[in-house]
Amino acid sequence: MAVMNMVQAINLALREEMERDESVVCLGEDVGVDGGVFRVTEGLFERFGKERVIDTPLAESSIVGTAIGMAMNGLRPVAEIQFLGFIYPAYQQFVSHAARMRNRTRGRLTVPMVVRAPYGAGVKALEHHSESTEAIFCHIPGLKVVVPATPLEAKGLLTASIRDPDPVIFLEPTRSYRLLKEEVPEGEYVVPLGQARKVREGKDVTIVGWGAMLPIIQKAVESLEKEGISPEVLDMRTLAPMDYSSVVSSVKRTGRCVVVHEAPRNLGLGAEISARVMEGALLSLQAPVERVTAPDITVPLPKGENYYYISPERVVNGVKRAMSF
Repeated sequence: MAVMNMVQAINLALREEMERDESVVCLGEDVGVDGGVFRVTEGLFERFGKERVIDTPLAESSIVGTAIGMAMNGLRPVAEIQFLGFIYPAYQQFVSHAARMRNRTRGRLTVPMVVRAPYGAGVKALEHHSESTEAIFCHIPGLKVVVPATPLEAKGLLTASIRDPDPVIFLEPTRSYRLLKEEVPEGEYVVPLGQARKVREGKDVTIVGWGAMLPIIQKAVESLEKEGISPEVLDMRTLAPMDYSSVVSSVKRTGRCVVVHEAPRNLGLGAEISARVMEGALLSLQAPVERVTAPDITVPLPKGENYYYISPERVVNGVKRAMSF
């Protein structure tokens, strides 16, 4: 198996799915000739041509709307939005059309499309390049929301997303694009949607996270282990539909839960996870569910990002609060 970063793993998944299924097409700003702003689609234009790798105007609503039309007519489009912070002009397309076409036509039409977008802070970019607003999409019935944490996960989850019969928003953590490398298999490799991944077993506290938070959580775990605390770590992978049963089962064993996300705290997914834990594991809880999140502000410009972004120390402190309750 080749050793790859996340950019390379996503590129491999796209190439293999385009080779396997001629209905798979890519579209978006600069995805063709330039290979994408992060070079995720590099080489696909030369390999598959302008009919299947399509450079679009700078018009997010048009990109997503075009992808919806393609999907309703037999194609499997993979659209790229250059940053999650640029996706809002297309929000109406998701809510009014992509998410409800199956219901509107009573199953006669489906929308098998993927919209890829890098998300999140941690790279000291400008504000619209650092958004983590996944919760607003998780609230829409009919949309699936997927976030990989590693190169291997990225390949398997993107493959599953492309093959899924319904619309998927595939959020790629910008911070993790080239942060780590691991072995990624060529050929068939699929990670089912809707299933959490147990990163490590533990007995004292359940730490829940996804995407770019996983490497940070793992660093926090190293510190906690030195102090004799044994955390169990869950990578949620799919945020909608989320695998709440795995979280509840874990908390029933550990008695404590800490949710880590870089999105703002107010109405973030940590609140929903907390509610599900209290509904399903209240009598097992030895402490309130802790949330380690970003503050409820716009992502600051680069000089302020260190004060905003989640750190291993903040995760450690959240776990200690739960342990000392």
